[in-house]
Amino acid sequence: MTELDDPSLGPRPETPVRSDREPFAPLDWGLFVAMGAIWGSSFLLIAIALEDFHPGLITWARVGLGAGALAVLPGARTKIERRDWPTVLALSFVWVAIPFTLFPLAEEHINSAVTGLLNGATPFFAGIFGALFFNRTPRGPQRAGMAVGFLGIACVSFGSAAEGDSAVVGVVMVLVATICYGFASNLAGTVQHRYGSVALMSKMLALATLWTMPFGLWGLAHSDFAWEAAAATSVLGVVGTGIAFAVMATLVGRVGGPRASFITYLIPVVSLVLGAVFRGDEVSPLALAGVVLVVAGALLGGRREH
Repeated sequence: MTELDDPSLGPRPETPVRSDREPFAPLDWGLFVAMGAIWGSSFLLIAIALEDFHPGLITWARVGLGAGALAVLPGARTKIERRDWPTVLALSFVWVAIPFTLFPLAEEHINSAVTGLLNGATPFFAGIFGALFFNRTPRGPQRAGMAVGFLGIACVSFGSAAEGDSAVVGVVMVLVATICYGFASNLAGTVQHRYGSVALMSKMLALATLWTMPFGLWGLAHSDFAWEAAAATSVLGVVGTGIAFAVMATLVGRVGGPRASFITYLIPVVSLVLGAVFRGDEVSPLALAGVVLVVAGALLGGRREH
């Protein structure tokens, strides 16, 4: 019996063991771009749903549909050992319940394009948490990518906050959500390697469905049904949450939390284009300059660490 066949070592990892400081492989870049497209479009879907649905209903339906989409997959039946349940429980709050609640609320104050642009601050916070708590200090190009990307996010934040007090509230909500994402992207790596992305995410989303239920029921009572809003929420839940989280967890397992979080440097570009084309969202010139910087940060983040 080989070492990997020994049941005492726990479930076999879903992703291959490799150094997460190597340059991105073609598969890594494929996952990276796919996630940018999926999550970049989520802010447009939220904006569409908000026309008829309460923010609480959008969050609850999104999380519940995501959990259901993963529950039908064979990998979802993998058991989580008792020692890892505290981590899964924490992830259900910081990676799902809190940020998913904040994004629809934020889009009541700022448009979908700006919300997506601000989400690009995640790698900065992921790098800070990685260095402080996870012994994962960014090196070389990744450190430069964080700095360049954060400068871009600062441009987006200041350009958006200048629109008034209401916009400031929205900006703060999104930044709190990105802080949660930054911590979660570091926390998820170990358990993802141990159980696989589907097992982790299915259980995490199922728990988050419970945490968001009270606000969701409140939102249900304050929503009007519309097919367009229902369709946007369904896509947001099944594709943008269930499938997307499984793909993202796989990427975290392959390249590490801080580097995987660089995906959020592509999200602003997608959200900006979709918001401008389909909803006529307006973005300040300073924010547009920030987009150039966040793309440069993403390119630096994908290079080999020294």
